[in-house]
Amino acid sequence: MNSVNKTIVITGATGALGELTARTFAKRGDSLALLDHNQDKLDVLARGLNLPETRLLTLTADLRNGDSIRSAAEAVSVKFSRVDALIHLVGGWTGGKTIPESSTDDLDFMLSQHAWTTFHLFQAFAPRLISNGWGRVMIVSMPLTIQPAAKMGAYAAGKAAQEALTQTLAEEVKDKGVTANIIHVKSIDIKGDGKGTKPEEIVAAMLYLFSDEAAKINGARIPLY
Repeated sequence: MNSVNKTIVITGATGALGELTARTFAKRGDSLALLDHNQDKLDVLARGLNLPETRLLTLTADLRNGDSIRSAAEAVSVKFSRVDALIHLVGGWTGGKTIPESSTDDLDFMLSQHAWTTFHLFQAFAPRLISNGWGRVMIVSMPLTIQPAAKMGAYAAGKAAQEALTQTLAEEVKDKGVTANIIHVKSIDIKGDGKGTKPEEIVAAMLYLFSDEAAKINGARIPLY
């Protein structure tokens, strides 16, 4: 299936990486469903994209709430009739504490931000991707899920759970024309100071994973560091 003119769902759309992702796929001619918790920022992003109403939907949603995500997924389906990709870019970090110093709230926050948001999104959107017979799922994570660092326990646990869900989904959809992959970075070079991976490099990897040529890449951790 041609991978142009698709409907792309982007979470965390108003962050620096989310904005670049939205602009890039908009220029390709794709339709966008942009999810974020801040409507004002979504409105600013929408104006900057300058897309016709038929190609753009902005939604405020609490990704930690299953009902909120199911409602968003239904709205996307009603608007565009289909969903072809889910790019989950919601961030959130807590760290700087040893495990004995950390609170249960620290771990709850990281699991909620990374694991629960991913679980709800996959439950709501994976059936829609499968029904197409073609789809792409992508998240951005960090290699500390493989080799945890000191004072990063809660964050590493949240991201490791998110990766486990993504790789499980990859196994569940591997014969259905859908792929689910993880892009690994140590940090994102938002300031352009050469420290970390540039957003443009991350989006370039997304574009390749989105292509038909990448159909055999599934359940992978792509190292961009």
